[in-house]
Formats: sequence, C-alpha cells, structure tokens
Amino acid sequence: MELAGIDILDILTTIDQFIWGPPLLILLVGTGIFLTWKLGMIQVFRLPLALKYVLNSRKAEIGVQGDVSSFAALSTALSSTIGTGNIVGVTTAIKTGGPGALFWMLLAAFFGMTTMYSESLLAVKYRTVDANGQMSGGPMYYIRDGLEEKKYSRVLASVFAFFGVSVALFGIGTFPQVNAIVDSARIAFDIPEALSAAVISLLVAFVTLGGIRRIAAVAQFLVPFMAIGYVLGCMLVIGLNLEKVPETLALIISSAFTGTAAQGGFLGAGVMLAVRMGIARGIFSNESGLGSAPIAAAAAKVKEPARQGLISMTGTFFDTFIICLMTGTVLIITDSWKGELAGAYMTSYAFSTVLSETGSYIVTIGLICFAFTTLLGWNYYGERCTEFLFGVKGILPYKLVYILIVASGAFLTLDVIWVLADIVNGLMAIPNLIALLALRKVIASETRQYFDKLKVETSNTPKVSK
Repeated sequence: MELAGIDILDILTTIDQFIWGPPLLILLVGTGIFLTWKLGMIQVFRLPLALKYVLNSRKAEIGVQGDVSSFAALSTALSSTIGTGNIVGVTTAIKTGGPGALFWMLLAAFFGMTTMYSESLLAVKYRTVDANGQMSGGPMYYIRDGLEEKKYSRVLASVFAFFGVSVALFGIGTFPQVNAIVDSARIAFDIPEALSAAVISLLVAFVTLGGIRRIAAVAQFLVPFMAIGYVLGCMLVIGLNLEKVPETLALIISSAFTGTAAQGGFLGAGVMLAVRMGIARGIFSNESGLGSAPIAAAAAKVKEPARQGLISMTGTFFDTFIICLMTGTVLIITDSWKGELAGAYMTSYAFSTVLSETGSYIVTIGLICFAFTTLLGWNYYGERCTEFLFGVKGILPYKLVYILIVASGAFLTLDVIWVLADIVNGLMAIPNLIALLALRKVIASETRQYFDKLKVETSNTPKVSK
C-alpha cells in the first residue's frame, strides 16, 4: 500500500519491529523478573496452591461480589490466550529462531506468571460496578485509581482502554482468528468462506450479546475440552517418538545458547534471533503483561485479590508450559521445523507424519476452537474498555460493530491493518507495565497479608519484601 509514493506497509513494519524489539521485550521480561524477586518466586512456591484453587474454583464464593466463578473467569481469560498463538505463534518462533526459541519462550513465561499474578490481583482490588450492575476492572481501573495522586493517571488509563478497543476490533481479537477458522474449514472440510463467515458471525452474536455470563459458560465448556483434546493429541505424537525426546530436549537447550545452523528449508538463526522470537511469540500467546487477561479476572466472584491472582497465574502455566511446549516438541521431534512449510500447515504436517489424516484433523479442529474462543474473550475485553471510555451506553454499539467486523474479516486481507494492530497490541503493554511497577508495594502488601491470613508460612516459604 502506497501513499504519495511512500510504502505505508514498510513504515509500519519498521515501527512494529521496533516496538516488539529489545525495548519492549526487556520491559516485559524485566518487570516479570523484578516482581518475581519482589514476591519471592511466588510462581514456584505457590504454584501447587494455585493449582489446588483452580480445581476448587468452579463454584463461586457465596455472598461475594462478582459476575462469574473464579474458574469461569480463568476460562474466559484462557479463551483469548489459548488461540492461534499456540499453534501459529509457536511455529513462527521455531521456524524463524530455531528450536532454541522454545527455551526462551518458556523462560519468558516463567517470569510472566508473576506478572499475570500481579495484574490480576490489582484487577480485583480496584474493580468497580458499572451502571448495569456488572463488574468492571483491569489495567484502566488500577491505573486510574491506584495512581490517583498522579495527574496523568486518567490519561494513561484512557490510553490503555483505547488500545484495548483497537486490538479487540482490528487486531488479534478479530481478523487473524476469523481467517484462521475460515481457512481451516475450507482446506480440511471444503466449506465455502461465505458459509463459514455466516456461521461464525451468528455464533459470536449469540454468545457475546448474552454478556459475560454466556461468554463464561461457553468458555467453561470449550476451553477444557479443546485444550485436553489437543494436548492428548500432542502426547500421542510424542509417545510414538519417545526415543527422540532426549535429543530433542538437548537440541532445544543447546540451540538457545549457540544458535541453530541451516538445515533443510531452515535458513539458520543466531542466539539473539532465537531470544527475540521466543520471547515475543511467547508473550503474544500467553499475554502476560499486556493487561488483557486481568479484565476477565476482575469479573470473578472472589473476595481476596491474591487468591484470584494465584488462579489467573495458572493461565500462563497452562498456555505456555503445557500447550506451547507440547506444540513445539511435536514440531521438533518430527523434524517438521526443517521443512518449507510454515504456520498451521507446519503443525498439521507434523501431526500427519505420525497420525496420518487423523493428525491433521486434530490440528484443524483445535485451531478452529482456539480461534473461536479467542473471538469471545477479546469481545469481552473490548467491551470493558469501551465501558470505561464511554459508559454503558457504548456497549451495544461496540458489540454490533464487533459482529460486523467478524462477518467481514473472512474477506479482508489488509496487511496494513494487521501490522497496525500488532503495533497497538504492543503499545497496550506500556501503560500496564508502568502501573505494575508503580503499584509494586500494593502488590507485595496484598500478597503478604493474604498468606499471613492463611497461616501457611513454612521454612521454604518465600519472604515478600516490603
């Protein structure tokens, strides 16, 4: 696309590469490292407790404010994080950065778990009730109310909300997901694009117009079903290639620190490229630090902010340490990453080399489910950001526009919009990370009070600094 002789796409691509380059990646991972130190490696010492909470979170706490149970809130958050990034994002990272990118993806997720804990804790602490009686929370609220003594807090909160609406309408919330569903249905089942678009639009309209309770109900059913089904498929591929696991793990670790030589269709990659692709695609997948998932956490019927923080923290664990790791291992163990294929085609090929046609169906159905639930999750994120900016009167117009964009997304191939959306997606993180660092004492205080209340301090329990 050119304007007055200037290639707009090239300019936006350069900006996109800068934003998702070292500055933002260092800020994202650096914030996670700092919070990990501040909270005494909570993602290690408290992960068993967090997983226990997840198993017992299907029933909402009685007499507590909120719209849905903690499990439903987690499922809603996972509905957006477990998306095309778990298949396409992982393949892109390994195809570009080599097997070592998977190591850096996991490392970023390790620190990202603490970031997710912190932002979800703040989301519950500073949430409020809108004019329709629904919970509203997320970075825009803890930026505005947590930093209330600073003059720029309202502006910073509005900037985050604006970026949130933009990503929901024109970014990872719509176009990539719709295209993934339409393409997968056409290739695997020969379903016409127009029919797929119509069905998707009707389903999205039915679910999203029902509000958070209907979105959460669908997410509670689909997310566990699709995640378990996909992981079982991965485990079957890995199990049938069990003798290759040791060398696969060795390759992942060695490539992370020495780079990867050119092999087959793979052109080779240095260490820095592996680091950049692993961290960037990992964050794109689990969204830790972007500020999206805490919006869903704020809807949970939970009394203690730290409790929901622990539950939400497991989202990053499930997303990256289980689903992304499984996908990456399948790609490497089958040597599919060395070929000419990319994206979902590479993953489908990897599965089919072991499970024949059944393997490609596992990937196709998984991708369709992942993409559909992402549409639902991001619709809710955009709705809450719209309510923050314009009040409840803006919710219905927003939903109608969202549905129209979903309906048209199957027929659009606007690279400029996609790159612009990726830029806005990265910019979402900046106001959120500023708030997390500024509110570090609040996060530590809430955490310390919660664990003091539980009386579970032991000799190996992390000490939260003041």
